[in-house]
Order: sequence, then structure tokens, then C-alpha cells
Amino acid sequence: MEKQRLYLASGNRHKREEMQQILTNFEIRIPADDGVDFNPTEDGTTFYENSLIKARALWHLVHAPVIADDSGICVDALDGAPGIYTSRYAGPDFMHGKSDGTKIPQSEQNRLLIEQLNATGSQNRACHYTCAMVLLLNPDRFFVAQETFEGELIRSIEEQAGTGGFGYDPIVYLPEYKKTVAEISAKEKNAISHRGKAVRAIAQILKNL
Repeated sequence: MEKQRLYLASGNRHKREEMQQILTNFEIRIPADDGVDFNPTEDGTTFYENSLIKARALWHLVHAPVIADDSGICVDALDGAPGIYTSRYAGPDFMHGKSDGTKIPQSEQNRLLIEQLNATGSQNRACHYTCAMVLLLNPDRFFVAQETFEGELIRSIEEQAGTGGFGYDPIVYLPEYKKTVAEISAKEKNAISHRGKAVRAIAQILKNL
């Protein structure tokens, strides 16, 4: 029996792989798989708003069920920054990203975020990832799940560890595992991560439809 397609409003193949491991009854596809040019303007003020923007934009291109998520890292001592600007973050001088839209390498983002937290002098190193996920069946019918994944920022870039995951994972430490997010297995990450929890909530919604 052919699996039903669910489109993921992202160009990130890592995200697709994570979601495919959980939504095994569906074929998860990203726009690039079908040669679809997809680059919506994410001008929302919350993770949820950006997720819905992406979901609606892709639905109008593929006219099929879409899952979209917007996620990022929020550092408590930085008042939740970089938050929705996580992918564009370029240090304390460019908290919302560079004006020309260029992005700096992830390794540089990781180093700058640690340095920015250290510069505050705060002993609070708590941080969390947030994921807002939308399942859009048509422009007016959708479901939302929002989840978090708690950890701590390491104290210096020299402490970064692990090759798994992606993004800021090598610099987010999980005290209960005594490892960074990048050091735990994909199975462990899916069980406790913001995206893993959100996609399981969406999976339950799909099951009940």
C-alpha cells in the first residue's frame, strides 16, 4: 500500500529525516524533492506565526497536507534570545540577523552565543529549544503543537562535543545524560526533543482524523 505523502515546509533534510523516523506511516517530502522553489518570508513575531506562514505558503504550491515547524534556541539569561531569529543570529550586534540577509557559519553562531551569555556575567546557563508545529490540511483547517526541550549552554566553545544532530546541538548540555545534544543517539533525541514531542502530538492528531 502506497504511503500518503506529507509535505514538510522546510529545506532542511535533517528535519525531514527526524520526522520520517517518527511518522513511519507517511512519506515525508520537502519542496526540493519535487523541484519546488520554496522560500517564504518569515515575518511573524512568534514561532507559531512563522510556522503557519510556511505551512500556508507551501500548501498553495502543492495543494496537499503540509507540516511546518518553526524552532529555535532560547537562552534564559538573554531574555529568550535568539528565539525566532535563531537561524539568522549573528552575535550581539546582529541579534535579528545581518541587514543584507547573509548568514554566518553555524560554528560561528555557536561561539558567539556562548560569548554573549558569558559577557552578561550571569550564572544562569539554562536554555531551551522551542518548536511550534502546524499540520495544515487546507488554508482554514489546521492543528498546532508547541513543545520545548530544556538544557544548558556549555561554558566555552572548547567544551563543545558530539557529531550528531545539527545546529546548536554541540553546545547544549543535558545534565541528566551528562552529554550534549549532539552526543546522544538519534533515537534518544527523538524521544525527548522539542521537535520529537511536537511531531508525536501531530502524529496522534493524524491518527484521530
